[in-house]
Amino acid sequence: MKNQYINLNERLLKTYDGTLSKNGVSGKRIAERLSVLANIGLTEEDGSRRPGFSFLEREAKDKVIGWMKEAGLTTTEDGAGNIFGRLEGEKKGKPAVLSGSHVDTVPNGGHFDGTIGVLASLEVAQAWKDTGYIPEKPYEVVVFTDEEGSRFNGGLTGSEAMVGDTDMEKTLLRRDYDGRLFEEVIQDVGLTVQGYQDAGRELSEIETFIEVHIEQGKKLEKAGLPCGVVTGIAGPYWLKVTFEGIAGHAGNTPMDDRKDALVAASAFIQEVSRLPCTVNDSAVATVGNIQVKPNGTNVIPGEVVLYIDIRDIQFDSRAELIDKILEAGKIIEAETGVNFDHETVHDVAPSPVPEKLQQQLSESCRANGIEPFMLSSGAGHDAMILGRHIPSAMLFIQSKDGISHNPKEWSELSDCIQTIHVLKHYIESLQNA
Repeated sequence: MKNQYINLNERLLKTYDGTLSKNGVSGKRIAERLSVLANIGLTEEDGSRRPGFSFLEREAKDKVIGWMKEAGLTTTEDGAGNIFGRLEGEKKGKPAVLSGSHVDTVPNGGHFDGTIGVLASLEVAQAWKDTGYIPEKPYEVVVFTDEEGSRFNGGLTGSEAMVGDTDMEKTLLRRDYDGRLFEEVIQDVGLTVQGYQDAGRELSEIETFIEVHIEQGKKLEKAGLPCGVVTGIAGPYWLKVTFEGIAGHAGNTPMDDRKDALVAASAFIQEVSRLPCTVNDSAVATVGNIQVKPNGTNVIPGEVVLYIDIRDIQFDSRAELIDKILEAGKIIEAETGVNFDHETVHDVAPSPVPEKLQQQLSESCRANGIEPFMLSSGAGHDAMILGRHIPSAMLFIQSKDGISHNPKEWSELSDCIQTIHVLKHYIESLQNA
């Protein structure tokens, strides 16, 4: 077994433009902290494995708590395990500006997803301390619990608890990858069901939320830009579709006398792939799970069950796409004689970013010599959950080759630091608003 240690610090600094370390923001500090967290839950493939509600996630949180205190923040933890570091502004009692992300990961993920968002938000507070700047409004850095959901095949657990959106009845029935119930798992890290239920926060205490995250796509890389302004977060809508035909002998059933469920499903999948671009540039639809029965080489498929993931950043256009997909299924049913049935199995509302926040972030980009680039998020984030209740925005950092949820996930330190400067300018611009 190889020595389980990775030195991200050295690799990050190798190509870093040192002139970007200014106004209290330190590239060296970000590189060191990324490297420290990368070695908590390091996998054999040099990836990250810090499941939600695990001792490894807890260890990473404890590291961040220490850095919060170094930055002069007062730390608290709610009943869901969300960590908050607060800096009181000159005008106490004002609603706070909140910024942060998560430190849990998928089973063999990268070292930037979520983590850089936490460190970026913390770096703003550290830069203020180092330069003597005191904001007018309170500022809070947050580390959300279990964003990825790899433990219970869910996700966004901590942010949902904070805003009071948790369905506790369903949550208590969840079992993790070891078959353990939710209540038993959270007890490992000192949490209780009652505490979790009481984690909801008075949202009038928060003015706005801003999350920094890696893009997990290639648009910024193709544009040659370090960061971009997110216009909205696509809400996933999952459909379970069943095509029911008639199973039969592959040799003795003539081609013109078949009700082949797989042929009907194949035509439907082609339509699912074609339809999103007829609705919206940001709309997508994916068939990623398909089950064929009886699944025999010499048997005409009698039933096909497939799952469709449909997403867009606007509710109306997503609804239009869903309607078009269902209509396509009905047409194929009429043409083939194969029965088409469907049911909704998952529905999360899209979260468009308010136009005003997009404009303010664009101004902060320009103030740092970066041409504003607008892009949508196809992935879910904690900002999507908070966006249901308070004005929320996001900044994306360029991702190398668009790779994410993979040990090869990478963002250049120079891009990270330029994004932090944009974040810092944006948060400071809110002080007089």
